[in-house]
Amino acid sequence: QVQLVESGGGLVQAGGSLRLSCASSGITFSLYTMGWFRQAPGKEREFVAGISRSGGNTDYADSVNGRFTISRDNAKNTAYLQMNSLRPDDTAAYYCAVRGGAVAYTESEYDYWGQGTQVTVAS
Repeated sequence: QVQLVESGGGLVQAGGSLRLSCASSGITFSLYTMGWFRQAPGKEREFVAGISRSGGNTDYADSVNGRFTISRDNAKNTAYLQMNSLRPDDTAAYYCAVRGGAVAYTESEYDYWGQGTQVTVAS
């Protein structure tokens, strides 16, 4: 049974930082590309960041580029999203997901999803 479990969300002041984690089980994590998405109330789920199987390639949405960093530790079957300089418009539920191909940008292209963790940025 595949499980992805996000953690690390919470309430933070604008300008602050959070580090999200995504722990996986039931898959050979190193064989999967990993992505982070987010969904704000009343909005569609959107791509935030993606990382290749080895961690050698990363990609980011323009809105977070330079502020967020995606990484992974295949030995721990875990991926991370370091979020700095947070803004109120970063408020959303954040989800991790995996797929067997290269980094992709739409949710339909991902095979497995976590339940999400809430990030709230206060102004």
